[in-house]
Amino acid sequence: MFFERYDCSVLLPALSQCRLRCLLSAAASTSLSLICSPKIPSFFLYFFLKKDSKLPPPSLPPLKTRSPAAHPSDLSLSLSLSLSLSALPNHPSIRDHTRGSPPRDSLHGAAGKNLPSPAQRGSLSLRRGTVPFPCIYPLFSSSCCSCFFGGMAAGLLLKVVGFCVWALFWLGGTATVSTTALAGGDAVVVDARSAVAATDDDFICTTLDWWPPDKCDYGTCSWGLASLLNLNLSNKILLNAVKAFSPLKLRLGGSLQDMLIYDTGDSGQPCTPFVKNTSAMFGFSQGCLPLHRWDELNAFFQKSGAKIIFGLNALNGRVPMPDGSLGGPWNYTNAASFIRYTVNKGYDIHGWELGNELSGSGVGARIDADQYAADVINLEHIIDSTYQGNPSKPLVLAPGGFFDAAWFNELVSKTKPGQMDVITHHIYNLGPGVDDHLIEKILNPSYLDGEASTFSNLQGILKSAGTSTVAWVGEAGGAYNSGHHLVTDAFVFSFWYLDQLGMSSKYDTKSYCRQTLVGGNYGLLNTTTFEPNPDYYSALLWHRLMGTTVLSTTFNGTNMIRAYAHCAKKSQGITLLLINLSGNNTNRIYVTSEGAQTQSARKEGRRFSHIPGLGEAAELTREEYHLTPKDGNLQSQQVLLNGNVLATDANGDIPKLEPMQVEGTKPITVGPYSIVFAHIPSFYAPACR
Repeated sequence: MFFERYDCSVLLPALSQCRLRCLLSAAASTSLSLICSPKIPSFFLYFFLKKDSKLPPPSLPPLKTRSPAAHPSDLSLSLSLSLSLSALPNHPSIRDHTRGSPPRDSLHGAAGKNLPSPAQRGSLSLRRGTVPFPCIYPLFSSSCCSCFFGGMAAGLLLKVVGFCVWALFWLGGTATVSTTALAGGDAVVVDARSAVAATDDDFICTTLDWWPPDKCDYGTCSWGLASLLNLNLSNKILLNAVKAFSPLKLRLGGSLQDMLIYDTGDSGQPCTPFVKNTSAMFGFSQGCLPLHRWDELNAFFQKSGAKIIFGLNALNGRVPMPDGSLGGPWNYTNAASFIRYTVNKGYDIHGWELGNELSGSGVGARIDADQYAADVINLEHIIDSTYQGNPSKPLVLAPGGFFDAAWFNELVSKTKPGQMDVITHHIYNLGPGVDDHLIEKILNPSYLDGEASTFSNLQGILKSAGTSTVAWVGEAGGAYNSGHHLVTDAFVFSFWYLDQLGMSSKYDTKSYCRQTLVGGNYGLLNTTTFEPNPDYYSALLWHRLMGTTVLSTTFNGTNMIRAYAHCAKKSQGITLLLINLSGNNTNRIYVTSEGAQTQSARKEGRRFSHIPGLGEAAELTREEYHLTPKDGNLQSQQVLLNGNVLATDANGDIPKLEPMQVEGTKPITVGPYSIVFAHIPSFYAPACR
């Protein structure tokens, strides 16, 4: 008997074009016709063969395709087949193949002359109980089977093809077929087997600061009425902007927090606002938070659903040391009184953070790690005693400063195992806001990569210490001294911001606090009008689309594309973030996977009983959100979502963020200077289960 085995994964890659009609004609009396489409309401197999023991091995003509637009009615797949599965598993070739003999990437003889090469294969996901449009593709390219063509074995051929269907579902669960990118496109490879990190569900955090209106940098006063002491809490846009996150973490603090007292009556000092004083640290005198303002703020937080992290003054009681640092134990009397007032009023605080930028060499002042650890432990004791009997205890956070490996390592080692819940660090890696080269830095992938070492080193410290402490970015404005107008508050800054979110999450950062929600030149909202800047919408899309499970993601093309993937948030599949730093190139990107199926699933050896759900429709579309600057201007403060300007309405409501539906087989098109979130519900990732 003449019998040859072929790997049909090279036979039908053209089926990865949506609603493609293909015709495969074998020699003489043997033929197989396929009609494929994105949704398969039913799956029937019929074969029409004439048994003729003298037929030679078939040779195949070129694939014939028709454009999707020309055939909108191709909504079903039919494979006409007449076969019996009863004897199939007993055939020696099938037994050999199911034992794992590898398929071959070539066709013998004339059969392979007109077929696409293995490099042209695409990627897809297949769910059990559904049959997506390239249904033939996994039948022939999954590792369970190869297809066979033979002359004398024509009848057996049909049983083998049928067995492919049987074996595909016999594997159980969900199968993902991963291959290289189609010709003419690059590929993002997502390792679907396991998570590399996890974030908090409310990963997005932003800040509110204490700077008064006369805080000026480089001759520009950019804070206006954005201070916690004078912010207009009745503004509708402000309220709606916070509510849209449900919830949004808000970190209250900044440079002046270590010069702030609380009007609880125990300080023995009058409650006065910050006043300009060029001889004082940061150019301002000591300020005070009146309790009535604290009440107003908490009413707003309650109404908006915000989760509050409050930064406490860590400099009370300090004395100058010979080495230039500040020493002596923290005088926590005023802070403890303020915490008690907050608890007695029933205000919900997510966390209390000690100090601002006092770590390492410090900014304005510094404290040794040994003393700081003792102070953190005192804060933890205050919280334990004050919240005793309370159903929820706030987090203890510190130090809210710039990363210094030795200093941070000592703090972690002296506060473990559980006296500090979160270690926070700040990021201003772009330099001063006055720098004229900020945009060049933002668009330089090598420059962006530089911050990875900070995340990696901090992650290493926490792992080696064996502590339960987790890492947050407690404040990040990119460019210090209030940022740079039309850069850090414009579209171009979303490249830096979203890349930071993606990069930090890969290193197990649980939350990322952006400086600021409003205030300075780096606010998510305009300081005067509260109208959202582009980064606000970038943050909101991340919050709604990117889940907590972080997946390893690599891109095989230009380094001007930044790629990050998470399990989708409250949905199936994954969400992919693509950032194009190039203003010249449009990239067409295919998504492929590693870890198509877990080893445990392969080893279960489940028995086939029936093919479930073959009549169910398969979900083969994805949702895409394309962000671009208005008029193509990187320094625009207006952003387009899928070509439409995003802006609040007359009532101050945040606009709906509507995706565009795209056929899942098409590559993701990432235009010049653009950002794409792509939710791919059909992507099978074991890590997301």
